[in-house]
Amino acid sequence: MRKAVVIGLVAFAVLGVALVLAEDAPFATAIVCTGVKDRTPEGAAEKFPASVGQLTCFSEIKNGRDKVVHVWYHGDTEVRRVELPVKAERWRTWSVKNVAATMTGPWRVDVVDADGKVLASSKFVVE
Repeated sequence: MRKAVVIGLVAFAVLGVALVLAEDAPFATAIVCTGVKDRTPEGAAEKFPASVGQLTCFSEIKNGRDKVVHVWYHGDTEVRRVELPVKAERWRTWSVKNVAATMTGPWRVDVVDADGKVLASSKFVVE
């Protein structure tokens, strides 16, 4: 019984340290939408018509440093890379991509930090 209590306390301490470290780790969202109004994404979806014309990737960054990069992919091909500054502990930002009616199929946008680590990703389809 005493051994189980000790193991439980050690596990609890390790979990507590991991949670403290995780609070300081960079975090981001990636929401693909048709626009941003009052710093809030509008028209978020996983599927968009080929006639959409333009899409926006909205990100909220927490504990980020210096910048993030929105990397847009059509299929597996990178089609746009946008560097965006991060100027506060909590920062909202977005990038825009023109989408020709012929650019149908799977897409994704990765939110990448200055070290190249993917913080968030959003997949969607243009049909």
